[in-house]
Amino acid sequence: MLGTEMAQSRGRGAGDEARASHVPVLAAEVVQLFRPLAPAGFWIVDGTVGLGGHADLLLEALPGASVLGVDQDPEAIALARPRLERFGSRARLVCGRLSQLAGIVHAEGIDPVRGLLFDLGVSSLQLDRPTRGFSFQGDGPLDMRMDPSRDRTAADIVNTWDESDLADLFYYEGGETRARTIARAIVEARQRAPFRRTGGLAEAITVALGPSARSSKIHPATRVFQALRRAVNEEGDELLAALAASEHVLAPGGRLVVLSFHSGEDREVKRFFAEGARERRWTTLTKKPLEAAQPEIRGNPRARSAKLRAAARGEESAT
Repeated sequence: MLGTEMAQSRGRGAGDEARASHVPVLAAEVVQLFRPLAPAGFWIVDGTVGLGGHADLLLEALPGASVLGVDQDPEAIALARPRLERFGSRARLVCGRLSQLAGIVHAEGIDPVRGLLFDLGVSSLQLDRPTRGFSFQGDGPLDMRMDPSRDRTAADIVNTWDESDLADLFYYEGGETRARTIARAIVEARQRAPFRRTGGLAEAITVALGPSARSSKIHPATRVFQALRRAVNEEGDELLAALAASEHVLAPGGRLVVLSFHSGEDREVKRFFAEGARERRWTTLTKKPLEAAQPEIRGNPRARSAKLRAAARGEESAT
């Protein structure tokens, strides 16, 4: 999953875990944006279904809608399935990437598609399981693949990229201002032994940044881990491919809703909608991005960085 949800507690079964333990971000806003769609017989495609939080709410609130949930993480699909089974044929789940969206929709033969939802980022399912290698909070293999069929892991990048490429990655994808210091330390350390575990990499970054880094409000490895995750999963390219596909997937008047948690992603979505509006291919529905209110942030700290943008496909869009 590319979406962000918060783990609060462990459910006893797979469906219970998905339903009780994960809260979708800006859920009310997402439902409200899709509410004006046709009253019956239409499809919403949740391109990053994760554990099914948004899909569950959409199916509950919009009885005329069916949802096709897509996610590149097979573990997320397995957990979402029992959560959505009560909706019967109104819910379908398919494993696949955002860049494969057009082909998946065509293969499923769903029509008309009136809604598209992209909830970008990393999920608590991935962050909270050390075996997935996404987090520095618990030691695990340095993996970070959302789709386990991908060839390249975070360990491959850390151990093979040269110093300048690592520094550029940490700076441009993670916003790490001391990227060159960290990249230099990583290259020196891997000459003694390759990095295989998240704990070892996190400690090397902390040491490289010096004693002041340990008193920071965020963990010293936060930005580097974000940059590695984005590179491993090619998140920038996946988003661009999904935005391009949206004009071929959505019916005229259909709505695209995008939740982003990275400033670069938000800029890409903003640019895409602005260009589309100038060419009358899209009508912007959010003049400014919607953000989580303080009550939601208090209950779900990961909602703090969320930005939601939405637009409606125009009659002149590509078909």
